Amino acid sequence: MIMARSASTSDTENPPLPTPLTDAPRLVASDIDGTLLVTGQLPAVSVIEAVAAVRDAGHHFALATGRSLSGALTAARELGLTDGWLVASNGAVTARLAGGSYTVLETRDVDAEAAIRLATRIRPDMRIAVEIVGIGYHVSEHFPVRALNGDQVKVGRLSDLWVGPTPRVVVYGQDAQRLVPALRAAGLTAIATRVDWVDITVGSVSKATAVERLRRDLNIPAERTVSIGDAENDIELLQWAWRGVAMGHATAQVQDAADEVTGTVGEDGAAAVLDALRSAAMP
Repeated sequence: MIMARSASTSDTENPPLPTPLTDAPRLVASDIDGTLLVTGQLPAVSVIEAVAAVRDAGHHFALATGRSLSGALTAARELGLTDGWLVASNGAVTARLAGGSYTVLETRDVDAEAAIRLATRIRPDMRIAVEIVGIGYHVSEHFPVRALNGDQVKVGRLSDLWVGPTPRVVVYGQDAQRLVPALRAAGLTAIATRVDWVDITVGSVSKATAVERLRRDLNIPAERTVSIGDAENDIELLQWAWRGVAMGHATAQVQDAADEVTGTVGEDGAAAVLDALRSAAMP
């Protein structure tokens, strides 16, 4: 119930964007973890069916996640998605999924050297990972099993972490969240997803900025946008959408950024939102 408040790689060439349908399709952007599924668990059947029904109704569906592209692809498979859009790494990577294969449309690379030097100067005990799009991570030390999506390759020197471009740097260790103010002061986007985990991307990039570009490319009117999320990195996404829906277990700060609140992830709250779209119950 919604409550209103007061794959494998594809060719390098980008395929043409689909022509928008004449019956004004929506662009629906949804977070993954804590929204469509509980982290580490498979999505509920009701969520899988609701996602499929929304797409069958002609709407555009985008997964918008803090996960790497590898992690977003895993979730897409679990949700039965073979076509759609993947906004990964908190908006730093955008890909198109078609026929089970993907094409990277855009990456926004972060200054990994500046981020890592700053983080390790303040906290030299932190473990560092840099994302290699679609593959995994280069790491200063191995992270716990399943903490990162994709392969982990340990480098010999810290400077090896910034040899190539990367859209995201991960800092992991006790009280890593204390690094956030310094990283933000340096013009970086820093999000503490847990007290011991900080995601760092280029400044001014978010899920919302990436999905907005999709909206423009697809020629979807702003009033035909919907988003669903549950965490701090969803706040801008919820504010971006014409109808932003927060999960019932989200913090007050996240719920305040939304237009509506649905059930918790345990109550399959996202399925209720998607079912409302399918049945045209959502204006």
